Amino acid sequence: MGSGTHAFAVTSALSRLDRPLADTLTGLQRDQAARRLWQHDPSLWTDDPAHVRVVTSRLGWLHVPDISAAALPGLGTLVGQLTSEGFRHALLLGMGGSSLCPEVLRSVFGVAPGHLDVQVLDNTSPESVRAAEAACDPSRTIFVVSSKSGTTVESASFQEYFLRRVGELGVSDPASRFLVITDPGTSLARQATERGFRGAFLNPPDIGGRYSALSLFGVVPAALLGLDLTAFLAHARAMAAACGPDVPAAENPGLYLGAALGMAARHGFDKLTFLPSPSLAPLGSWLEQLVAESTGKSGRGVVPVDGEPRAAASAYGPDRVFAAFSLEGEHRENEAFAAELAALGHPVLTWRLPEREALAAEFFRWEVATAVLGALLEVDPFDEPNVTESKDTTRVLLAEGAAGEGLVTLLATPSMVLQAGPKYSPRLGAAVRATGRDAGSPAAWLAAHLESVHESDYLALCAYIHRTGGREARLQGIRSRLGAAHAVTLGYGPRFLHSTGQLHKGGPDTGVFLQFTAEDGAELAIPGSAFGFRALRDAQALGDLLVLDRRGRRALRVHLPQGPDAGLEAVTAELSRALELAGPLRPAVRRTLP
Repeated sequence: MGSGTHAFAVTSALSRLDRPLADTLTGLQRDQAARRLWQHDPSLWTDDPAHVRVVTSRLGWLHVPDISAAALPGLGTLVGQLTSEGFRHALLLGMGGSSLCPEVLRSVFGVAPGHLDVQVLDNTSPESVRAAEAACDPSRTIFVVSSKSGTTVESASFQEYFLRRVGELGVSDPASRFLVITDPGTSLARQATERGFRGAFLNPPDIGGRYSALSLFGVVPAALLGLDLTAFLAHARAMAAACGPDVPAAENPGLYLGAALGMAARHGFDKLTFLPSPSLAPLGSWLEQLVAESTGKSGRGVVPVDGEPRAAASAYGPDRVFAAFSLEGEHRENEAFAAELAALGHPVLTWRLPEREALAAEFFRWEVATAVLGALLEVDPFDEPNVTESKDTTRVLLAEGAAGEGLVTLLATPSMVLQAGPKYSPRLGAAVRATGRDAGSPAAWLAAHLESVHESDYLALCAYIHRTGGREARLQGIRSRLGAAHAVTLGYGPRFLHSTGQLHKGGPDTGVFLQFTAEDGAELAIPGSAFGFRALRDAQALGDLLVLDRRGRRALRVHLPQGPDAGLEAVTAELSRALELAGPLRPAVRRTLP
């Protein structure tokens, strides 16, 4: 079965799900889903007045490729001025929807000759801030503060830090080194005027962050990198036409993908595993945010699995659905693996991109698909209630100066401290005692935590540390040791608070969480703030764990007093012992969503 014969067709191998998919597409056609989507009809998702207001103010992304195209001449002028003045770097200060697309573009396309190398800072660890500063020459760098709301605490903190640092370098007018991307009327937009920033790009306000890839939040960094934006946006416009209001559901690339994912989730295939070919791998982090933050609420949700080490086809649990997308020329190995999975009965969706610029079409396809997926799961795909809950908890912790309180210490050794919230700690303690294992051993606690994994659960590794190649390899090694029978996700805090964090707290209670924190160097002050970056990061990590615990989630913190590098090595060893104690994780089974 497939979505048609057009250039954006998807080949689907869905085993027994072909008939349910056909029924789902028939339903979408009968309900005029495409037409109602383009008419911004909120009844496609909800009749609740509060959600209706959200939905009707978040569908501007459907029309943004044309709007962004109109901005290209001005962007060309800006880039020409910056390069002629000697700027060679841009440091984008943002989070979530403001930062993930620029990072994807930098990774997929690189930097065109004569343009600016755009790097992204979205981690509040002092080590990350220092690393970002060291990676660019601040005296030849343009800083791009990117925030839809204009009040994002991470972006605002980065902004104040680098404003001071540029001034300390002897630049007479530090504000002239700053650009802003935000909505009209935000405090950030006002600051841009009042403080004399070099420029402000005001985005259409009816676009949520995770649906903003093709808006100024993506296009401005793309221009700095030197992308061929005319070709890039042409792909987006072509996909928008293919997903148009009069295109039948079975022929509509966005509706087809959304219908396939929604139908699969309804039948228990709710772990959406991305299988990109190598040069498209960076897209996974953007997809992860789009799907997790849009669907993970009201006890429902699809779990996106990005960057998972590839296992043998026979090792995957039966709750997976695979999306295998390849760049033409890189497709053979990827599609061969997809065929192997399909032969074993896994539902698999496969398609190719003709060239890298077609990434813009994928941004649009997935936005439509996720909106449709939300409708099929009966959730509002445009709000993010639990992201706000985490922000509020962090704010309270910082105000109270309580970043070290609220957790129960289960075990403290020189190499690791194990902690949990007040709800989960008694449960985990009882589990350790019931086994009769040595409660003075980290492995005993880790084993009990792993034994809490049920048949349709996933594991989430949540690392509040600065990301390096070595640490990434160590964490990926942990993923591999835990196996592929259950999906194992990996995210870095606080970045994932703006993506999978919504799913962790608002989605189904199928997550088992391992949070990693570490002693990682001296504090770094935030100018004009009562707290520094380490205090902010620590409060975000604690707030995350406490909100998970408040919601009854199974969350264990592993604090690493010896630092992230030695600490992760010790964790790996203890997890190996824990797996010997606990045995293989229980086989996964499909879960039917409520």
